[in-house]
Amino acid sequence: MHKDIIVVGAGISGIAAGYNLQKSCPNKSFAILEGRDSLGGTWDLFKYPGIRSDSDMHTLGFRFKPWIHKKSIADGPSILEYLNETVDEYDLRKKIHFNQKVVASNWVSEKSLWELRILSNGQELAMTCNFLFLCGGYYSYDKPYMPNFPNQDKFKGKIIHPQFWDEAMDYTNKKVVVIGSGATAVTLVPAIAEKAGHVTMLQRSPSYVVSAPSEDSWNKALNKILPTRLTYFLIRWKNVLRTSLGFYLSRKYPSKVKERLINLVREELGENYDVEKHFTPRYNPWDQRMCLVPDSDLFNAIKDERASIITDHIDKFTEEGIQIKSGEVIDADIIVTATGIEINALNDIDVSIDQVKVKPHNKLSYKGMMLSGVPNLAFSFGYVNASWTLRADLTCEYVCRLLNQMDKQGVTTCIPQEDPNAMVDDEYIDFTSGYVQRALDRLPKQGKKSPWRQYQNYLKDIFLVRLFSIKDSTLRFYNPK
Repeated sequence: MHKDIIVVGAGISGIAAGYNLQKSCPNKSFAILEGRDSLGGTWDLFKYPGIRSDSDMHTLGFRFKPWIHKKSIADGPSILEYLNETVDEYDLRKKIHFNQKVVASNWVSEKSLWELRILSNGQELAMTCNFLFLCGGYYSYDKPYMPNFPNQDKFKGKIIHPQFWDEAMDYTNKKVVVIGSGATAVTLVPAIAEKAGHVTMLQRSPSYVVSAPSEDSWNKALNKILPTRLTYFLIRWKNVLRTSLGFYLSRKYPSKVKERLINLVREELGENYDVEKHFTPRYNPWDQRMCLVPDSDLFNAIKDERASIITDHIDKFTEEGIQIKSGEVIDADIIVTATGIEINALNDIDVSIDQVKVKPHNKLSYKGMMLSGVPNLAFSFGYVNASWTLRADLTCEYVCRLLNQMDKQGVTTCIPQEDPNAMVDDEYIDFTSGYVQRALDRLPKQGKKSPWRQYQNYLKDIFLVRLFSIKDSTLRFYNPK
């Protein structure tokens, strides 16, 4: 089978790709290949208690499909429902093919097309396309980050990673330890604390934790007097500008912003709580992603003594729980290892050009969505300092513009050509988070100037991606000889 465009993945990015291709490239044939048996990506994969967005839904939602629910910080099932609604509203379900996992793709230069190898319900299929658009997210669905702790096999209770949550597991009145301090841990602790005997969040070092109302008061007020679409547009831009300003101030005045964030936690937990130890990170604001707490749920669980935080290093597991470096043993019936994700590059697809393997780490990233020297391939990679969807929407629009430009010029192939003057050994993501640092040898590099630089700035990207001319000195359009 052949399609003009193959989209890999039917999560947020893949659905946005389908909408934009249908709207802006109506003459192109395309299919969305999803490796799992249902759509939604992250929002279908994760089933742990309290699973929710860590961005507001006015920016995590699509530009073309208003989020109309009351809660701006939404739970996983509501987000999945929204994604299914979007697919049906824009008649995209017929374009999605489930249980079709792309495992390899080889660019054949003389034919100017991609040859794909696909696992389909255990069988291997072949397929071709002119353009490959990778929208399968940024982490491995099969292999989360699972450090091996000393004496782990001696623990008599249950050990579970949030990525493989057992929905049948009963934690009522149980002692639960959640290892980690990131967004997953901060979400899990108050959710489990509603039924558990006690929940301990065990962290090596703290993260920035910021409380926000789950309902947006501006949204509530404007919805009473303005049409839904206009309200959504205004709230979306209010949140975009607020997030952009927060990031700018964090990088410009890190010590002042840090002081403000820590003081907000003090106001939540009171002067007697050791905020210095448990909520004061060693790094500056936005050197890692901040953890969002809706309606102070984590702080309330701590104040009600349903949950507690211990900041220390793990020495070893014991039969009854975890012994930390101080010598204290934390008793547990269940241990949840919220230790993070494992980032992959190119959706874990073995990509090659004329049978020569592409190593992303040796390539420069073009506009944060293509690779130097790799023809007719784009990937969707969202922002780390804002909502994933903001960037995904822009990337999908750009790919459509690119495809239309190729048609206009009567060519089959486009390729970002490396600019020797732009070369610099810079990390693709300027973040100190463990999951990013572990993946640096897999991710592409970025250059010292546009279009080889990823600015993590939605306002700037609107000009660079949506408004500026497709044609530049870097992008080469041609037909094979």
